[in-house]
Amino acid sequence: MALKRQGRNKMNEYVVYILFSEKLKCYYVGQTENFENRLEHHNRGKNKYTSKGLPWKFVHKFIVPDRSAAIILESKIKKRGIKRYLTDINFFGM
Repeated sequence: MALKRQGRNKMNEYVVYILFSEKLKCYYVGQTENFENRLEHHNRGKNKYTSKGLPWKFVHKFIVPDRSAAIILESKIKKRGIKRYLTDINFFGM
């Protein structure tokens, strides 16, 4: 039986998430094991970069099987450009 850590996804699952700041008019992508805590962390101004764009709003998340997959997907999204990546997956319904 797989153990489940409190407040986290299934063991070893990671989340690649996209946030948006109205203040900065920009997107942010990151990866974590605990999305709810990480979003709260961003919106408390605990991160140097994201503290400038408060409040950050959730846009989309991808569940991946492990940290390695999360790092690969996060890198792919950053290289493509977050808004362009969202367009590629038809997020905006265009």
